[in-house]
Amino acid sequence: MGKIPIDILNSTVLRLTGAKSDRVATPARAGLDFAAVRAGEGYVVVSADPVTGVSKGIGTYAMMVSANDVATSGHRPQFAESVILLPEGSTSPQVARIARQIHEAAKRLEIAIVGGHTEVTPGLHHPIVITTAFSYVGDYVTSGDAKPDDTILMTKTAGLEGSAVLTGSIGFLSQLSVVDEAVVAYGTGHVHAMHDCTEGGVLGAVFEMSLASRLGFELEESRVPVAAETAELCQKWDIDPLKLIGSGALLLSVQKGREHDVMKALSPRRVSIVGTFKKSRRILVREDGARETLREAPEDELWRVLVRTSGGRQGP
Repeated sequence: MGKIPIDILNSTVLRLTGAKSDRVATPARAGLDFAAVRAGEGYVVVSADPVTGVSKGIGTYAMMVSANDVATSGHRPQFAESVILLPEGSTSPQVARIARQIHEAAKRLEIAIVGGHTEVTPGLHHPIVITTAFSYVGDYVTSGDAKPDDTILMTKTAGLEGSAVLTGSIGFLSQLSVVDEAVVAYGTGHVHAMHDCTEGGVLGAVFEMSLASRLGFELEESRVPVAAETAELCQKWDIDPLKLIGSGALLLSVQKGREHDVMKALSPRRVSIVGTFKKSRRILVREDGARETLREAPEDELWRVLVRTSGGRQGP
């Protein structure tokens, strides 16, 4: 459920990428949300994601997380495939429920499901759903295209997905898509890079963007919005909302001086200025003004809570 450390990914998985192809426009790299492959006059952008610990709403989660990654290119995902792995003893109604969740989420997002695979897998204790979303586009941005002095904007609030998992709140689940806001923001022409706040939360997403863009940053804790219910959860569990998994919040690297153009385009959505990309170190400015240098991506707070409670990841 937790992420593999970046240094291990760089030394193993990301070096073992099969055959070479000059059609790969954006190869696998730590911090990137998707790959891009040249196809005719355009590109196919593609992202695959597993959902491994949600017991309720797993199909909805699975479709949203892959769609979000593709949307950070600036375009809507158009197609998807799904792989559903089920524990022994699963019933037909359970299979149908997951398939319907995927179907309904895809329909809302205007995504056509074009294939996949479903099986009963010995040894599983809960379902696993893997979705691959893809789209044909003419151009795109990646999370690695941020520029020095770009302003960091953030939509919605921190820790949305973690709040949905810990509370089972449909209100939080309904906010987990960033597709519409990513497309609108990219359409302004002022967005250099985007990243969905997944594992590691807002802080993890900013760190990954800076890593992919080979930059530093200054993130101001006092500017990061946190919903009252999320703040209450974080106080209860003694966790940092900036490190709580936050799918549904979108980070944007925006040309300096054009912040309000992007914010206006995204209205009436909540959008906040939370920091700046820099050429130097990765700095978190705490609410008391203390400056904390970050040397590695944070561990997600949700996994720490779930290990402590031994309850498994329970979504709505």
